[in-house]
Amino acid sequence: MKMFNQILLPALFTSMFASILVGCDSGTTVDPQQQYGSDPKLPTPQNFILPPVNVPKGTGWKENQSPTVAKGLKIEKIAAQLEHPRSLLTLPNGDILVVEGNSPGSEALTAPKQIVAGKVIKGQSGKGGKGGNRITLLRLDEASHWNKYNFLDNLNSPFGVQLIGNNLYVSNTNNIMKYAYQTGATQITDQGVELADLPDRVNHHWTKALLASPDGSKLYVGVGSNSNITENGEAVEYRRANILEVDTQTGASRIYASGLRNPTGLQWERKSAKLWAIVNERDEIGQSLVPDYMTSVQDKGFYGWPYSYYGQHVDTRVKPERPDLVAKAIKPDYSLGAHVAPLGLLFTSDNINLTSQYKDGAFVSNHGSWGKKNPVGYNVVFIPFKDGKPNGKPVTVVDGFYSKEKNESFGAPVGLTEDKTGALIIADDVGNSVWRVSVK
Repeated sequence: MKMFNQILLPALFTSMFASILVGCDSGTTVDPQQQYGSDPKLPTPQNFILPPVNVPKGTGWKENQSPTVAKGLKIEKIAAQLEHPRSLLTLPNGDILVVEGNSPGSEALTAPKQIVAGKVIKGQSGKGGKGGNRITLLRLDEASHWNKYNFLDNLNSPFGVQLIGNNLYVSNTNNIMKYAYQTGATQITDQGVELADLPDRVNHHWTKALLASPDGSKLYVGVGSNSNITENGEAVEYRRANILEVDTQTGASRIYASGLRNPTGLQWERKSAKLWAIVNERDEIGQSLVPDYMTSVQDKGFYGWPYSYYGQHVDTRVKPERPDLVAKAIKPDYSLGAHVAPLGLLFTSDNINLTSQYKDGAFVSNHGSWGKKNPVGYNVVFIPFKDGKPNGKPVTVVDGFYSKEKNESFGAPVGLTEDKTGALIIADDVGNSVWRVSVK
């Protein structure tokens, strides 16, 4: 009987819920075009016994197949056969670091919902499986070929990487490690030292985005929640759903901003010098709720999770209610649309070398939905900025990661960076590749 529970029940739940969830009533939906920008249309929340789910099958890229790009651009694959490439960092000498990692698998699959998430969503989508637990270095040689080097390994579900002076900082799922770095090195042999520990219990959201302050004195860490809306209890949410500020000298940390369900990308906007984040919002109250977003982040600011969303829109599922916190919840700056799952953020620099419309703004990589009947995301978009603020709707720059006809995903974009020539570099989690977008 024990073997039946461990082996057959998960398989039964996987088959049963995969078929039932796709076909269930979706409730009120909103045209995605009405959910971009500073004032997204928000429908009435829905109550589901089983929320809608559609999980495209992750197939990877066929030979000579690639994403599509906007007019005037071209795309090439510069690395393949990686193991869940995530964040990217361009070093001062032009080398590109590729962080390869995935969930440590420490969240127990005890409830039907968790079994569906673990077995169906992650498994079928190609987003599951073991990550590389390493950093790969890409270097362009004189023959214009990108060579791969095993730069740093034996990591623990890494996600973020930053260079400050001669110190390389890596955010594992459980800590921040500091390593000595020498310019031009193709491998780090230094064992490293732990700078700070990070919340590491349950790991419903395991990624830890990382960003250095301009003066190098602080590191900012995006720490996601341990649940959708605290259904796993408040105890496991300690120092979760927030952005931590870590002192690079002492490792001491404080909560910089809170109420951010899963802040997966952190960047400095160059004109305003403000910290910005992309955030994955909550699920299970409708195909058009709740929109994921991009926002400037205020020191000591509270952004609603779990008690409210988009300012004062109360999530009635959360008990006990906290009207005192809802009253001070900050409305995000810019909606990216519901369930697009943004994972990468990159503000353009003076070095950007694409067509003219991409000179001032932010690139956002959308990893792709599972909570909508008709999948959304699976693309890289550009949001124009003016005077340090978003100014217009997203423009699709890279697409073709998903096939509507076959309901398949060939890839899923994550980390973004610019190379030394100003081309856009994209990490592709499902396709296990790295792409380079440049002017045609």
